[in-house]
Amino acid sequence: MTPIFRFEGIYTPVVTPYAPDRSVDYDKLAEVIEWLVAQGVHGLISGGSTGENYAQTVGERVEIARFTQDRLKGRLPLVVGTGAMLTSDSVALASAARGMDADAILLASPPYAVPTDRENALNALAIDKAADLPVMLYNYPGRTGTMMGEEFLDRVGRSRNFCGIKESSGDINRVHLLARDYPHIQLGCGMDDQALEFFAWGAPFWVCGGSNFLPAEHVALYEACVVEADFAKGRRIMSALMPLMRVLEQGGKFIQTIKHGVTMTGIDCAVVRPPLKALNKDDKRALEQVVRVLKKTIADIRAEGET
Repeated sequence: MTPIFRFEGIYTPVVTPYAPDRSVDYDKLAEVIEWLVAQGVHGLISGGSTGENYAQTVGERVEIARFTQDRLKGRLPLVVGTGAMLTSDSVALASAARGMDADAILLASPPYAVPTDRENALNALAIDKAADLPVMLYNYPGRTGTMMGEEFLDRVGRSRNFCGIKESSGDINRVHLLARDYPHIQLGCGMDDQALEFFAWGAPFWVCGGSNFLPAEHVALYEACVVEADFAKGRRIMSALMPLMRVLEQGGKFIQTIKHGVTMTGIDCAVVRPPLKALNKDDKRALEQVVRVLKKTIADIRAEGET
């Protein structure tokens, strides 16, 4: 079965810049969007968890997505996140995505409810019906408490809209299962420290929060593995990226770290909404050191191929 939409390349789940009063800063959001387009990422996701969707109303999320779509003007695909605890909220977000002519939706399991595969599939199909757009599933049991199991995948497969999955379980056996038994659902990396393994198993896309502030370096890994099929080069780039993965995933401060990274590019995104707090000086210094080394190492690897 040919997918109705091809998810290819680096998809950035865009951060939400806030003003000091924690209202959405649309001028800075426009800057972030323009910078990501200029840096060569392949698609944007609005309303993901990296965008702090859990701390926003449905109305805010729709407004942010619509603003992002208007700024993009079709230059890159836009995927609209529909994740929410209430099915009715997810349906409202999906309907809004359809109304703004988004390219696809991102669809996660509802957190905390822990539905069965059958219940989860019926929930997903209701959201799909509201959107009638290509769907990128988002399997992240560490956050939702629910694994999108084989019964779920078989049931949602009745709609051809389900054509991609951001796999964030961390279980490498899931990568094998999806690649082997569900080839009609495009496999996407959602576990940053396994990006090389995903690409080796044929994943055509990677959803990575770090591409908010290191887009060129994430694109470099994608190009080495997927475009050039040069996994020796890919291993070197991945090795250079690994210290960043440790900083992002092991500190319990993922979003704050991403937003400080964006601030380092010159677009102030330091403000986060409660319950989160901004990074302290030591955390900032640790990230800055990792980024400095990483950028130089990957620039050197890329330069070798140009000589």
